[in-house]
Amino acid sequence: MPLPPLVAPVDALDPAEASRTARHAVLAGFGEIGQRRLAAAHVAVIGAGGLGSPVILALAAAGVGRLTVIDDDVVEVSNLQRQVLHRHRDAGRPKTASAIRAAADLSPGTRVDAVTERIAPANASALLAGADVVIDGSDTFATRRAVADACESLGIPLVWGVVQEFHAQVTIFWTPADAALPAVRLADLYPEGSEGEVPTCAAVGVLGSLCIQVGGILATETVKLLTGIGEPLLGRVLVVDALRGRTSEVPLRASRMPAPAVSPANAPAPAPVPDVDLEAALSASRAGALLLDVREPAETATGTIPGSVTIPLADLLAEPARVTASSVVVICHAGGRARRAAEVLRSRGVDAAVLAGGLSAWPHATDPSAEPSTIAEETSA
Repeated sequence: MPLPPLVAPVDALDPAEASRTARHAVLAGFGEIGQRRLAAAHVAVIGAGGLGSPVILALAAAGVGRLTVIDDDVVEVSNLQRQVLHRHRDAGRPKTASAIRAAADLSPGTRVDAVTERIAPANASALLAGADVVIDGSDTFATRRAVADACESLGIPLVWGVVQEFHAQVTIFWTPADAALPAVRLADLYPEGSEGEVPTCAAVGVLGSLCIQVGGILATETVKLLTGIGEPLLGRVLVVDALRGRTSEVPLRASRMPAPAVSPANAPAPAPVPDVDLEAALSASRAGALLLDVREPAETATGTIPGSVTIPLADLLAEPARVTASSVVVICHAGGRARRAAEVLRSRGVDAAVLAGGLSAWPHATDPSAEPSTIAEETSA
């Protein structure tokens, strides 16, 4: 359901801006007051790269009054395949300079505050304070965690997106102040350490047009929050599979749930997901259990346990019925993603366990030339 708008509208738009944004004014439920709310809004954008580029263009074109763009990088020619904010002549210049130029070309009334420095735990709160919404299009989990922590402490909604290869995820980390549930956080989607060694775009690539698509979704979610229209992506993760032309939704629940006022009588606590070592996992496989690897394609390309089936976590969460086995051992890099997958499978009646420590704890497991029995002997020796 719609939420109250985040910002009060400005008193009036000047005639030139009203003319420029006239197609917003006739939108049902948006109208002239929605446009005046955008003019009053302040949005902070982390990164002016693949996702930040279309976000900045879309929000400036929409008439957002103030954008703070945070990026310490300079433009490289290899960026231009997906970072549509920049031009060949910008090579070697700060990416934030492109944001200033492009916003001015689209919307003279939009103010861009360029912050040409890296955001980190030490400065994140100071840089983001005062924003109505933060959009994270950064490219490392260290930065993403610093931004998420700052937004949580400041009470600012975080519109969050990630793109790699042909896949993307979009959600919002935030709960309104008067909501009964605790805030949905980045740690609810990616528990600390669960992301593993995330490959870079330089290593595995990213589809440029997908960045534009996802940046548009991030901008739309931001407009919805600012103006109080539509149903924001709260408690839901939008999963995009560009190769199959599919979008799906995964529910996202807060891990810090409040205790119920009255506990249901005789309601047993859910059984914890069991851990198994590599030898036990291989033994279970020989007995008919499915070895399920939920890492991303770029990770599984470096090696898998022989006989395992690969389904990335987001795909599994979107369609858990793809797993029809009655007994499963779930595998990922460090164990966090595997545990989340196992919990979902167990809720469907599957006997699911997790490979203890993930593949990082079993260095021989991904050797494609090794037989399962050899792996088990080497690991247990």
